[in-house]
Amino acid sequence: MMQLLTERYRSRLYGVLSCYDRIVITGTLPGICYAAGMTSFLYAKGIRIFDYARFAEPLRERIRARAQQLAEEQGARIEFIGRAHVRKEDVVAKVLAERGDHPGLVHVISVMEACESYKPWHDKASGKTCLRPDSGKCLHYYFYFIDEALGLCYLRVPTWCPFRLQFYCNGHSWLARKLAAAGIDFTAADNAFVRLADMERAQALADCLKPDALHRRLDRYAKRFCPVLDVFAQRYHWSLMQVEYSTDLIFRAEATLKPLYEQLSRQAVLAVKAEQVASFLGKKITPQLAQEIGSRFATRIEGTCIKHRFGKTGVKMYDKFDRVLRLETTTNDVSFFKHHRKVEHRDGHTTRELAALKKSIYSLIDLREILAGCNRRYLEFLSALEDTSGGERDLTRLTEAQHQGERKIKGLNFFERSEQALLRALQRPEFNIHGLRRADVKPFVPLSDSALSRQLHRLRTLGLIKRVRRSYRYYLTRLGRAAIAAACSLTQFQILPALAAAR
Repeated sequence: MMQLLTERYRSRLYGVLSCYDRIVITGTLPGICYAAGMTSFLYAKGIRIFDYARFAEPLRERIRARAQQLAEEQGARIEFIGRAHVRKEDVVAKVLAERGDHPGLVHVISVMEACESYKPWHDKASGKTCLRPDSGKCLHYYFYFIDEALGLCYLRVPTWCPFRLQFYCNGHSWLARKLAAAGIDFTAADNAFVRLADMERAQALADCLKPDALHRRLDRYAKRFCPVLDVFAQRYHWSLMQVEYSTDLIFRAEATLKPLYEQLSRQAVLAVKAEQVASFLGKKITPQLAQEIGSRFATRIEGTCIKHRFGKTGVKMYDKFDRVLRLETTTNDVSFFKHHRKVEHRDGHTTRELAALKKSIYSLIDLREILAGCNRRYLEFLSALEDTSGGERDLTRLTEAQHQGERKIKGLNFFERSEQALLRALQRPEFNIHGLRRADVKPFVPLSDSALSRQLHRLRTLGLIKRVRRSYRYYLTRLGRAAIAAACSLTQFQILPALAAAR
């Protein structure tokens, strides 16, 4: 039976920790975040549409004045950055090195960036005057501050209507403060923990991020840094823009992780195909979706990174400081994922069904379980790739004939063409998620119904698949997943290239 990396290296690990990493949240004022809404607001206030610029100008000055006021009160500095290659994080890091990490405003960065806005427009055909969407560049303020609970955060505030905010925090920074408050000893490096005294309590704390508490803090900071809410008499709606969820295998020594990571990264970049990427993320693959899937090997300052992309969502693997093997699922669109939830229909009735995840920050609770599942499936795949000690016993059991009463069950020949066609069919991601029946497999293998039934019975006897009780639905066993992945990888990346080179 295949061992997960977490089990195989148990004695060489401090433990495993899963936690939110980067979280980016968008704040919008519901009534004015679209042109028609702002148009209605102006009409309700008795403001001419072509006086929109005159209405918006004082609001821009309010934000500038508030930035200056807060910087003076807290001894911070407003720094304009006009060059694209300058990283804001590096600028703030230098300030923190001198200032320290006590709560309060750290630094204010101003920068000209793209911004959504509106412009007046008169439709001569209908005689109606309204606002239309527009875009351009305006001054943005990045307020970097240390929150007593969340750690280092920033709030990005544009000086143009409709004042769409962007908030950033990091789950590891939040957890570090929770650990300190709970008296749990730890050693952190960047946004990772390289040592934890109590892994079980740390994981329990990591799982208790509460969206309602986050919501209250967001409202407080919006009121503080964007002083226009009294004009519109609205509260911000907060939605998830970008989310990262990591599973860290924390090793006790560099000597263990370094060779392991080198082996895993070499195999992952070659072995992971579109079908596997889809299965990691709990998706079925189609010809259209296959075009959105890809893998990439990248070199970072900290080291190398293997990233498998599926549209705006992906799963990646990288090491941190040769001590932490991080598996991470990232998404720029949480509605990519589906779960069972209450759905409200236009006629007023509600049903519970499988639907896209809402973008609200209150989806963080359900999203944690979904992303943890993605990381777990990726870990299982990597464990199968790395597990070259699968053993003589299992190989013998799979390839040699077995006797079932008077009946002889032929062993597998992993390199025979018809055998490989059947094994590849069993690997299809839709079967990994929902299981398979004979009728599901038949389109992918050139076998009659009776022959296919015999093959499924044979694979069940050999231990590659198991049947769901009181049904005709089958699932791959751990041994089946490991054996098929190894056989297909060996054929494609070793045997075929070697034979081709010998011609």
